[in-house]
Amino acid sequence: MKKYLYLLLAVSILASCKKNNSTDIQPVDVNVKLAYNLQASNYQLPLTAIKVKVTNIDTKIAQNFTVNDKGTLIVPQLAPGFYDIDASATISAADYSALTGTLVTKDVTYNASVKKKQITVNFSETVALNLVTGTTGDWVIKQVYFAGSDRVNGALYRDQFIEFYNNSDKVLYADSLYFAETVGLVTKTSAATYNVTASSQYDWSKSVNMPANIDANNDYIYARAFLMIPGTGKQYPVKPGTSIVVAQTAINHKSPYTGVDGKAISVLNADLTIDLSKADFEAYYAPLLSKPLASDIDNPSVPNLEVLQYFGTDMIFDNPGRYSYALIKVDGTQKPKDWPQYNLPTKATPSSTSTKYYQIPNKWVIDAVEVQPNEVADRIPKKYDASLDAGFTFVPLGSYTSQSIIRKTEKSVNGRVILKDTNNSTEDFDYFNLANPRGFK
Repeated sequence: MKKYLYLLLAVSILASCKKNNSTDIQPVDVNVKLAYNLQASNYQLPLTAIKVKVTNIDTKIAQNFTVNDKGTLIVPQLAPGFYDIDASATISAADYSALTGTLVTKDVTYNASVKKKQITVNFSETVALNLVTGTTGDWVIKQVYFAGSDRVNGALYRDQFIEFYNNSDKVLYADSLYFAETVGLVTKTSAATYNVTASSQYDWSKSVNMPANIDANNDYIYARAFLMIPGTGKQYPVKPGTSIVVAQTAINHKSPYTGVDGKAISVLNADLTIDLSKADFEAYYAPLLSKPLASDIDNPSVPNLEVLQYFGTDMIFDNPGRYSYALIKVDGTQKPKDWPQYNLPTKATPSSTSTKYYQIPNKWVIDAVEVQPNEVADRIPKKYDASLDAGFTFVPLGSYTSQSIIRKTEKSVNGRVILKDTNNSTEDFDYFNLANPRGFK
């Protein structure tokens, strides 16, 4: 009997030791400090208007918080892991005009974010978010179909398109709207090749011949594809609440067609792709190439884009979602075709034939959408700051899935749909399981 008692006592002590020596992962309280970036302004904006959203990247569980009048917030009991922290505040036009003395007719939105923030055991840092305002304009990027459809049964990348929307209450003209697919660092093994910033993005200030008296990283974006909608000025009117669709190739991709090489091009499953024969504009790269794609046929009833800069053999968007999209509108003082171009900021001196990328001033960007890969492990450093897009969006199933990103409907006024536009694509965008030109979500 004593042997059994001693054995039980030994087991009990051993279990107790194991429990006491185990590494219990305890949740932590995280302090967040919020402020508006008002520079030298002599007015204050209400800190209590700021809303904060904290999202666990792995579980996708989001928590929403309000901020006190001191601009502080304690996010309680966060389990160690990686989190997206987004802050936003919308000040009504009336309140903003009264507070600042600047008359505005639209609500003003401020944003800030920290993406993929690691919260560790005994985390004690105060997370600081400095909210900035950006442009919310009449034109918005409504839908981007970059994923493409199934490589075997669908149309691969041939059915890609981008859609722009008149979010105002007046007729706008698409003439001389520019848009760009913008570049940024898309790999994680770049330390030996590129000059990068503290945020692990390209350090464009180190590009060859970059002027020293400009902020090359914060005041500009860089394009690998730069295209313009043509027109005489008022040739292409777009009514309020309607959009224009810009196709890679403006045909019905559900039906067989004959390529420029005389061979038939078809899909095995027409339900996986879309009809773009009614697109408003198309990209046509064949005249620019010595060996164009057989699939890049010219629809004579659809106007072609003007191509200032191109990448590859057609307007082929990056299927994994590693590049992003910007809509640009300039005034008569600007000639975008003459804007400077620069090499990537490689540590080695680039060759004379290395590709150069248009440098686009942020001040002319009227809308921007940051896109990321669907898998968290594949996410890359942000290209846009909060003044252009505080967040990012993606298609949940990734490449070649027929999914597109689509801007959410905010409200309808007398039958006109107004799309959500807060300069935070995380909040502004949803997705279609099958891309739907001119559709709404």
